[in-house]
Amino acid sequence: MSTTGLPAPARGLGALLDAVSGARMAATVATLAGGPFTGRRVGTAGGAAARAWLDRHLRDLGAAVTLEPFTAPRVPEVYAAPAVEWHDGTAHRRLGFGREVAVHLASADQPLVRRGELAVAGAGDPTGRWLLVPAGMPLADAYGHAHGALGLLVGRRVDAEGWHYTMLAGPDPGPLPVLTLDTATHAAVRPGGWFAANTPIRRVDAPAANVHARWRTAEPGRPDLLLTAHYDGVGDHPGLRQPGAADNGSGVAVALEAARVLAGAGALPGGAGLSVALLDGEEAGAVGSTRHAARLRRAGAAPLVVNVDGAGHLDRAAAVEAGGPAHGLLAALDRAGRHTGLPLAAGPVASDNRRYAAAGLAAVGVGAGMAGYHSPADTADRVVTATLAAVARLVVATGWLVAAADTTVSSLIGDKR
Repeated sequence: MSTTGLPAPARGLGALLDAVSGARMAATVATLAGGPFTGRRVGTAGGAAARAWLDRHLRDLGAAVTLEPFTAPRVPEVYAAPAVEWHDGTAHRRLGFGREVAVHLASADQPLVRRGELAVAGAGDPTGRWLLVPAGMPLADAYGHAHGALGLLVGRRVDAEGWHYTMLAGPDPGPLPVLTLDTATHAAVRPGGWFAANTPIRRVDAPAANVHARWRTAEPGRPDLLLTAHYDGVGDHPGLRQPGAADNGSGVAVALEAARVLAGAGALPGGAGLSVALLDGEEAGAVGSTRHAARLRRAGAAPLVVNVDGAGHLDRAAAVEAGGPAHGLLAALDRAGRHTGLPLAAGPVASDNRRYAAAGLAAVGVGAGMAGYHSPADTADRVVTATLAAVARLVVATGWLVAAADTTVSSLIGDKR
């Protein structure tokens, strides 16, 4: 893919914004959410395949691409669908993985099915029983009531489509098997019957790699723009596809499209630099961005970081979180929002931008919503093309304004909110 379809070298911001293609980004999201990439969990074959695809794509855009390999430690992996059955004394029921039941991150690995009576944590003898943890009881307190128990059953809400959320960053394994039940099932399960289940979850040290692409090195004294997005997802479970379309195929699509537009000859004025970092291991604790930010600081580099995490479904305004010495970058982002007509609001963007900010770099995180968060419902058809286009236009305008620091642009919506 090339940038030959863009206007001539002296193009202005308006022409750059017109060059943003929502259809191209939608196609990128569909590719990244496809079956061959198996949800892109760090350390998996699907994650490696996505990385190879991104490498080729960036080279086709004319970038010099390098990989930064590392290890993401102790990533949780549900390696088999848990077999879960409940008998209430009269009727027998199997619980559906992903909807009615999931494996808690704090669970011990127990591949063998354990069957026993049901009891309530803190009431009666726990020995040889599955214990229902009352709502509001911390897991640490439940452990104190669970000596000799088979495992713990914790209630947890599900999303609007009825799916449990999958998380990779969280507590270390505890001493017992732990399952989460959706709140309706947790309320229905009561002492008087039996429960049988296993918890096949392990922790693995996962091979990972960031993908770095550079088009131009900043001239002395000129800004260096770094666009970032994590390409990993929470990954498929056995028998459950979790495409990771909005989180964060959409952010990757925006970063690629903004880089495509800004990489054109003459697009960024004044000798500004341009690079992209597509990051691995965000879902496992922002491991990739932590490493990359530290490497930049050791090298004495000080790029201006724009991180996109979720550009799937805009709800009134895009969330913006700034960190580090980001006053100038935030001002450019604000001007870009006014110029492109995208409303911005201060809000949490709990992603890789925080790792760059913690390293002392100017960083802003942008988030514009995601449907089906961390579940099988995060599909490509739910990513809104207009949202992709709006966020990409915002990023392009921000980069152009950073590079053309002395340039004034008119606002399409005025200067008042």
